[in-house]
Amino acid sequence: MHTIQLKKNKDKAAFQLHPWVFSGAIENIQGNPENGDIVQVMNFSGEFVAYGYYNNLSRVAVRLIEWHPDQLPDEQWWRMRIQRAVQAREHLLRSGDTDTLRLIFAEADFLPGLIADKYGDFISLQVHASGVERVKPIIIDELDQLLKPKGIYERSDDNARGHEGLAGSNGLLFGLHPPEFAPIRENGILYEVNIAEGQKSGFYCDQRDNRLLTAQYAKGKRVLDGFCYSGGFSLNALAQGAREVVSVDSSALALETLQRNITLNGYDAANHTAIQADVNKQLRAFSEAGERFDLIILDPPKYAPSRSSLGKAARAYKDLNRRGLMLLESGGLLATFSCSAAMDMATFKQVLAWAALDAGKEIQFIRQFTQPEDHPVRASFSEGEYLKGLLCRVV
Repeated sequence: MHTIQLKKNKDKAAFQLHPWVFSGAIENIQGNPENGDIVQVMNFSGEFVAYGYYNNLSRVAVRLIEWHPDQLPDEQWWRMRIQRAVQAREHLLRSGDTDTLRLIFAEADFLPGLIADKYGDFISLQVHASGVERVKPIIIDELDQLLKPKGIYERSDDNARGHEGLAGSNGLLFGLHPPEFAPIRENGILYEVNIAEGQKSGFYCDQRDNRLLTAQYAKGKRVLDGFCYSGGFSLNALAQGAREVVSVDSSALALETLQRNITLNGYDAANHTAIQADVNKQLRAFSEAGERFDLIILDPPKYAPSRSSLGKAARAYKDLNRRGLMLLESGGLLATFSCSAAMDMATFKQVLAWAALDAGKEIQFIRQFTQPEDHPVRASFSEGEYLKGLLCRVV
């Protein structure tokens, strides 16, 4: 087996179970490992640190996966890790109200570069590391044995794969091709999701708990759902008796899917309005028209993909939330989210305080939101905590 030796004093994070070894921490490489090979990592003194998969094209040169020297990552190791991740979610899988969740969450489940989501009878797979690409047949077989899905479909992010020197990979891996609109259930609400062509892997199951929590404030209210996608927050608000829901998204496919989901659940379409538009521009238009709402949900895409972009992202979050707050009167509620790992909760609160000041509003933070338990945060990998949200009340 090839060996990676770390530079002096560059082993602390690895010994503390952090899964990333950056290329700048490497002193030398013994042998000539190919990208995707399992290597053993030693510190400067020659002590064993961990096993991981190597890639010389990535800034993260080694993704660590096993810290016990006698547990070489072979086929059985991979199968046991997949079993462990799925078993940790068994109680969620047994729920009659939800058949959609994340089965494997990359580093959080000690499987960097691998994401698996269950959407009803289908599994959507994302493979973003060359070491995982090597064992993809094992992963597919084990998921089939454990869950017996109708099909497994790959929706890997081409940019993430490009950083590892991997070509794009999207398409059917096993079984039946998912239908254009696959039926799923979340919190007792029915959805039809487009696994093959929808955003990311087909559906954002990381907001499952937050949709339910936010909807409890919707009864009798006029609700605005910005960046609504296929309508998770909109549908939960309608289910809880919202007087009116206005859903805004720039994607025609998302709004088409949302309208199908409203019909699927038997909700009164007269209580819902869908608007295809840029959310920031639409918020401005609402303000100019004198529109007001009782509850506004803002769940934008990732504004800060890295820490270096945090300043620009903070300004974007501030402007977005300022426009939202201007559409709320006293007692109105804003549920606002960030899926940027670089934006921590303290910074997000500060951004909201600035937004409120610019909007001429005084706000209270009455609830904090985070990602659900099928998106766990590993103690040694704080970078996995990406989703945060705040429920703000205008006073």
